[in-house]
Amino acid sequence: MNKDTVLNSLHEGGILPLFYHDEAEVAIEVLKASYRGGLRVFEFTNRGGNALQTFEQLVQYAHEHLPDMAMGIGTIYDAESANKFIYAGADFVVTPILNTAVGAACVAAEVPWLPGVATLTEIYNARQAGAEVVKLFPGEVVGSAFLKAVRGPMADLKIMVTGGVRPTMESFNEWFGAGAYCVGMGSHLFPKEVLKEKNYMWVEKKIAECLSFVQELRG
Repeated sequence: MNKDTVLNSLHEGGILPLFYHDEAEVAIEVLKASYRGGLRVFEFTNRGGNALQTFEQLVQYAHEHLPDMAMGIGTIYDAESANKFIYAGADFVVTPILNTAVGAACVAAEVPWLPGVATLTEIYNARQAGAEVVKLFPGEVVGSAFLKAVRGPMADLKIMVTGGVRPTMESFNEWFGAGAYCVGMGSHLFPKEVLKEKNYMWVEKKIAECLSFVQELRG
């Protein structure tokens, strides 16, 4: 998928769902619910032994059944892993830390790279290494006041906030009001009890509700 298309989808929806599950069938159902809820970006996190194989199945399903769904991989620490998932079809790569070798791999493959940052120096170095959007993590520790402050000297900064974002208008207002480009959300969109009950309609409705918060805040 075109790099600009991925970044536009990330901004327009304003929400990046973060999800991992050992069972491909569950992951596919969650992906479908996210799509029905209105999202066109999805991050599968690299947290289990079968992550690559499951991701390949998700990418294949998305290509066949979910038009315009950008498939990303998260929790990538090194360039070797980034290249494996890019080869498997990743449209973007998200990392919890700043590793410029991962950035170089993504730049070479022309896919967006969203590195984890928590300081001004990390933000600067990430942008110098090719990141157009950076990931403020952990959001609940760094805080919305930090985001608002750094956008003073870096007015064009595009930050995705992950960690501490809740599926409420109050939380969305805090982060988008501080200047977030988008937010990343995991367990609040996919509670364990909901998945255990296979209540994917709940997931779809929660995502649609969160999307409505973004639209309302942006006017």
